[in-house]
Amino acid sequence: MQELYNNYFNILNDEIWKVAIYARLSREDEKDDKYNGQSESIENQIKYLKSIVTKKGWRLVDIYKDDGYTGTNFDRPDFKRMLTDIDEKKINLVITKDLSRLGRDYIETR
Repeated sequence: MQELYNNYFNILNDEIWKVAIYARLSREDEKDDKYNGQSESIENQIKYLKSIVTKKGWRLVDIYKDDGYTGTNFDRPDFKRMLTDIDEKKINLVITKDLSRLGRDYIETR
């Protein structure tokens, strides 16, 4: 298992990653105890994700953020802009704090 893990990360390290950070916080999230306070704010999500990009030595291309938009649909301005940039090959890796930031419907998100 360790060999598989090492091989996976060796492949990742050889790729040139053009990274997009995606952050989202909806008004519903702000009411949820899980997101109480500033721990999941847009700024904190971005700060955390930037630290990962820096640590890995990846190239940050853009930051996409939809503040105040629900995760129950994909009708969000920066989400749509990010999909366009993926189609245009401007980015080849999207990172987010957790999968629910992309969307609440996990089947549709993948």
